[in-house]
Amino acid sequence: MRRRTPSPALTPGPSPASGRGEQSKDKKNSLFTPLPLVGEGPGVRAGRAGLLLLLLLTACGRGHDARTTVRFWAFGREGEVVRELVPGFEKRHPDIKVEVQQIPWTAAHEKLLTAYVGKALPDAAQLGNTWVPEFVSLSALAPLDERIGRSAVAGRGDSFAGILETNVLDGVTWGLPWYVDTRLLFYRTDLVAAAGASWPPRSWGEWRAAMEKIKAHGGPGRFAILLPVDEWTQPAIFGLQTGAPLLADGGRRGAFRDPRFRKAMAFYLDLYASGLAPSLDLQSVVNLYQQMAEGYFAMVITGPWNLGEFRNRLPAAMQDRWATAPLPPPEAGMPYPGVSIAGGSSLVLFRSAEAPEAAWTWLEYLSEPAQQVRFYELSGDLPARRSAWKRAGLAADPRAASFLVQLERVAPTPKVPEWEQIATRVAECAQQVMRGGRDLDAALADLDADVDRMLEKRRWMLDHSERTRP
Repeated sequence: MRRRTPSPALTPGPSPASGRGEQSKDKKNSLFTPLPLVGEGPGVRAGRAGLLLLLLLTACGRGHDARTTVRFWAFGREGEVVRELVPGFEKRHPDIKVEVQQIPWTAAHEKLLTAYVGKALPDAAQLGNTWVPEFVSLSALAPLDERIGRSAVAGRGDSFAGILETNVLDGVTWGLPWYVDTRLLFYRTDLVAAAGASWPPRSWGEWRAAMEKIKAHGGPGRFAILLPVDEWTQPAIFGLQTGAPLLADGGRRGAFRDPRFRKAMAFYLDLYASGLAPSLDLQSVVNLYQQMAEGYFAMVITGPWNLGEFRNRLPAAMQDRWATAPLPPPEAGMPYPGVSIAGGSSLVLFRSAEAPEAAWTWLEYLSEPAQQVRFYELSGDLPARRSAWKRAGLAADPRAASFLVQLERVAPTPKVPEWEQIATRVAECAQQVMRGGRDLDAALADLDADVDRMLEKRRWMLDHSERTRP
């Protein structure tokens, strides 16, 4: 899942890329090209020529680096802090040099595609896990199963199954989970308790009953939950919880008229219709932290970056009045918690890598539990390895521990390159019903038709591949 930027409160925003200064050509020329001196004799000129040759040879000797260079691209804040891990790696592997290029999230996708077309991809990179299918379809990534099988540190057993699955297409593993992301409930413990709500809820029915009590206790102008109407994640999560496939026929067509997704969308939309959630979009959320502290809403579905933001931005008096909880499943008796989205970023090796073995050594290093802990300390990103959670003390933190529980029940969104475009259309469909008064069934039929058009090229390619297969 790549990072999205509409609202820094609900979704993590990008960090600006750090620039590197370049030595000016004039300065470089003045250093190595001596100015003529009045009255020089042949001996002086010969001596100066010899000195110049010695300086040039010395400079060339110092500039030569026999180490293997690994070019690694990382995005946003991660691109800044991963540099802190390079010295330790190079100390352990003195024959390898790692060059990190930081790229803003807003430019990352275009930069990767441009580099692919120009045959200028790095050896390895961070990749949002919803981008993995696109770069697999371009044959840009190197398969990793054989390397993982030989690795002493990059094994599958220490990873969250649902997160690892985002990196697997057609039975082949294309990425290593680097850090993980999912969605669950952040809530005001005092407002839930004051309303007498049963908590944590173990079904949609219990959850809705709790929200009704919170709304009644809060009174007019107060709401139980914040669900920005232009976010696709909530209806997608509810759909995954009901077992809806979202796409059908091997990712060739939309499946949003499926009764399971209709049930999910109806539940979601009824939260607005019943006045339990305000009909706000992301731009209308003025200040998530202030509004939650003021009791404008009692809970929000959001991600792990807000663990740090809530600690930093909520008033001191509020620090013992908030907590986290996994999402409930649709029905009582179903496995708890309910499914949430498997997100985060992966580490990938490009087929065109000039130093694939050295690059894989670097990716293995980043996957080590000790380095995962260090990276969490630097970035706040949740580790992709279970053992790193124990080392970092996250499993003993009740607020972070809810994420540990939720990460055992996550599922990937459809693994097609067009998913982000489809996801935007899902949010638009919900808005058409909630704000525009459209009939839900008609809106879902139009959604499927639009998604089918988005997938037309994919259908042709898959069908052509099957017809020409020996």
